[in-house]
Amino acid sequence: MRSRRMAVGVLVSVAALAFVFTLRAAQPTKSALIDVTVHEGTSMSVGVSPDGRTLAIDMQGSIWTLPSSGGTATRITDLFNDARQPTWSPDGTWITFFAYRDGGYDVWAVAPDGSNQHKLTWGPFDDREPIWSHDGTRIAFSSDRGDALGSDYNIWTLDALSGELRQVTKNAADDYMPSWSPDDKEIAFASAREDGQSVWAINVATGAERKLSSAGGRVDAPSWGPKGEVVYHVTTGGGRGAGAGGPESSRYEIGGKSITGSENVFAFRASWTPSDFFYVSDGKIRRRNAEGGSPQTIEFSATMQVTRAAAAYTRRKRDFTSTVPRQVLGVVRPVISPDGKQIAFAAVGDIYVMPVGGKPVNITKDAALDTDPAWSPDGSQLVYSSDKGSEQLQLWIRDMKTGQSRAVTNITTQPQGASWSPDGKRIAFFNVDGMWRVAQISVLDVASGAVTKVHDELPQPGMPAWSPDGKRLALAGIAPMTRRFREGTNQVLTIAALRPDGDRWFAPAPLLSIDSRGGCGPAWSPDGTKMAAIYEGVLSVWPVAPTGEPLGPPRRVTSESAHAPSWQGDSRHILYQSLDKLRIVDVETGEARTVPLDLKYTPAVPTTRLVVHAGKLVDMKSPATKSNVDVVIEGNKITSVVPHADGNHTGAQVVDASHETMMPGLVEFHSHLQPDYGESQGRAWLAFGITTVRSPGNTPYEAVEEREANEAGVRPGPRVYGTGYLMEWQRVYYKMGIAISSVAHFEMELQRAKVLQHDLIKSYVRLPDLQQKRMVEFAHSIGVPVATHEIYPAAFVGVDNTEHTAATSRRGYSPKMATLQRSYEDVVQLFGKSQRILCPMISGGGARKLFESELDLKNDPRFKLYPAWIQAQVAQQPGAAVFGGDPAGGSGKMVMDIMRAGGLIVAGTDTPNAINMHGELMSYVMAGMSTFDALKAATVNPAKALALDAGTVEPGKLADLVMVDGDPLVDIANAHKVRRVIANGRLYELRDLIGRGALRTSAQARH
Repeated sequence: MRSRRMAVGVLVSVAALAFVFTLRAAQPTKSALIDVTVHEGTSMSVGVSPDGRTLAIDMQGSIWTLPSSGGTATRITDLFNDARQPTWSPDGTWITFFAYRDGGYDVWAVAPDGSNQHKLTWGPFDDREPIWSHDGTRIAFSSDRGDALGSDYNIWTLDALSGELRQVTKNAADDYMPSWSPDDKEIAFASAREDGQSVWAINVATGAERKLSSAGGRVDAPSWGPKGEVVYHVTTGGGRGAGAGGPESSRYEIGGKSITGSENVFAFRASWTPSDFFYVSDGKIRRRNAEGGSPQTIEFSATMQVTRAAAAYTRRKRDFTSTVPRQVLGVVRPVISPDGKQIAFAAVGDIYVMPVGGKPVNITKDAALDTDPAWSPDGSQLVYSSDKGSEQLQLWIRDMKTGQSRAVTNITTQPQGASWSPDGKRIAFFNVDGMWRVAQISVLDVASGAVTKVHDELPQPGMPAWSPDGKRLALAGIAPMTRRFREGTNQVLTIAALRPDGDRWFAPAPLLSIDSRGGCGPAWSPDGTKMAAIYEGVLSVWPVAPTGEPLGPPRRVTSESAHAPSWQGDSRHILYQSLDKLRIVDVETGEARTVPLDLKYTPAVPTTRLVVHAGKLVDMKSPATKSNVDVVIEGNKITSVVPHADGNHTGAQVVDASHETMMPGLVEFHSHLQPDYGESQGRAWLAFGITTVRSPGNTPYEAVEEREANEAGVRPGPRVYGTGYLMEWQRVYYKMGIAISSVAHFEMELQRAKVLQHDLIKSYVRLPDLQQKRMVEFAHSIGVPVATHEIYPAAFVGVDNTEHTAATSRRGYSPKMATLQRSYEDVVQLFGKSQRILCPMISGGGARKLFESELDLKNDPRFKLYPAWIQAQVAQQPGAAVFGGDPAGGSGKMVMDIMRAGGLIVAGTDTPNAINMHGELMSYVMAGMSTFDALKAATVNPAKALALDAGTVEPGKLADLVMVDGDPLVDIANAHKVRRVIANGRLYELRDLIGRGALRTSAQARH
């Protein structure tokens, strides 16, 4: 158990809000709404009224009622509750459910006619799965109420008359999904105990517990029947049944015996009448007798409405042909020198140093990725991360007097976020060794070069900061609320810098999260008396002991958007970013001033004329392959596609691809670009034929640096479409996420996305539906799309696209994909009728097939461009575990059903390894897609989704082209057999991408 300590206090505001935000309607016009009538529900539950006459269901986040004999369902709650798992009060006057209206799950009640909807619980904790006692006096539910630094789910009761809350279970394991015994003396529940494979019960009066049943798979949703029988749900197979193998099943059991045969029973509680029970399986409402027999199907229909986002607004379009200089916005980790006279920062691939009030000077000027500068305590040296001279990032130190730089690490992991010890003898850093910035914390002894790991791997830790005595390090860490759900709050974690001495956690503002672990502190003042971090979008400071323990609550020192706090040596002034400005604030007086920064870059658009003689051409305008053609490129645009003739080659650089097949460059629609992989990742993308990457989540300024470095031609790589933080609400998981705390804070983040010109905005797992509605309104007003994991009401308010077939959901289950990875009519038609974009991310099965079919693929030299941990994954193929859905099963069927219904499928992988894009395409073909349609998902379709003039080979399109061995229309695997690439009109040979020859092309583009 980690040591935890909570500093009591609340965030103190020194300024009132300057405005009151009113949520303006983003509802589409009536004419834009399209009715969608469905007869099946995905991940739907049902509850029967005490008189047996009415059913309540939770179709796609609203509560609906219908006759128990079947018929048309009527929605009784609005679209923005995310209302789930309805149950009835014993007298039939209330339907109770849990809902996520304002950023946390609470227990709610509504009358059966839809009137008097109201909360029964509230607060910062999540309350789920309510169920009434038979005498109507109490409601049992599960909740994560407990320690602000993390607890577990327990069963609680609510007194229906007084509102008193009482904790019932107290085991350290997560306990959830309660159900009352017929006499109300006990509560049955599912639990994480015993690997989640048993049903437990607790005596409400005495607290005595007993195990009711065990199963050979994961157990959920026990439901106690009127005769004392307990029906519970069991999932097995495919790794889904905790520790269980064998065939896949999703079933109800009683006493260890299956009662539902081959049905795909959804993992919710059965709802009892005196003689039988209702439940949902295979998308249908069923009625079954516990003693056996066939179920009765209760037919129903429900009508939802959607809008077509693409027709609702005018898209902003990127200009890839202009060479007019552009203001740099992607300023990464600005740090002020100890004497307050200079500022160092990373931008457009290099490290800059700027006198305060002066002009920035590029001090690295190379084709490497240079980032994360930090001043030594005396200001004489600057440490930063760079991959110059190596394939992966290392730490470098520059002597500011002599201008000489030297590499000071030679490790296989990726050091970033460097911070000097107070005596200048050591440097702490986070040391990335896994996907999406999973990292160890390490310390470098500057004199000897020895690197010591001081903390094992953490989930995307923040930058370390030193205590004044050099004995401890403070950083932002994720404190999960429970093990059941990964989200939590960003709090201050302190660790020993010299020898193991235990972790200590502090919550300066209990249950309020530091905004992000990516660029929001904590920063420890040089004198050790204060810490600074970003809370609720603004800069805050609080007093601390030498150990890092808070001595008071955080105090706001700005009222404007803030990021990347950096202390001056006097421990009184802080440099921070505010939107597109650098600001310095006096933390004692609150006086702030802007530091002028005038830095521009010029887009690198080639002026050359290329003619590619292609033996075959897959132009993606039709599924027919053309032969022996010349593709003429002027600058970065295709000007003609004509039959081959020697006369076409006059006055041009000729590329002989007469033995190869040309096709459009591929678009990776979902991979999070981060500096961990260095400049070599850009070459890796190109080497696998990927000429555009959409990055739907990053820290806000690093995201822009990626875009600007590519446009400036600093690093060879694909075009970048990106955004900043994944927008969460109050809780967060990823370092690239932000824990938004309020509507005012949300508006700050939207404005930052606008100012930094992000290409999209990402609504993440815990953003409430009402805020997602506002996000759509804002994003569309500036011409950019919105992405989400959600399906509804996202399809109603005009969210442009959905990421993943399933993926993380705040509910603990997916509203897009039910048990056994199956989706039903509601999901398919919501996508189809709205013509929404779906990025499935089911590459695992296809990638495995590629490695199985080509046993030497794992030795492909392109994989040497990746960090050691990715190379190790590749070396284990084809035997290693793969993820991302079963293309021959439910995931593949979902993709095909949505495509046939009218949804737009775009290919993405949510991984940094480019081979997985080819695995994604193979998965589509395995699911039944033609090779042409599979290629469309990586060319034509994403180009449409991005408003990008690419995706086909024809005059007027951008020159993003790939030449491969073999015809990908004959065998989709041929798409990965890249020989050369043209990206933005610039030619790259495969050998140059694998080596470092492409860096010369990049250097030429800059000058």
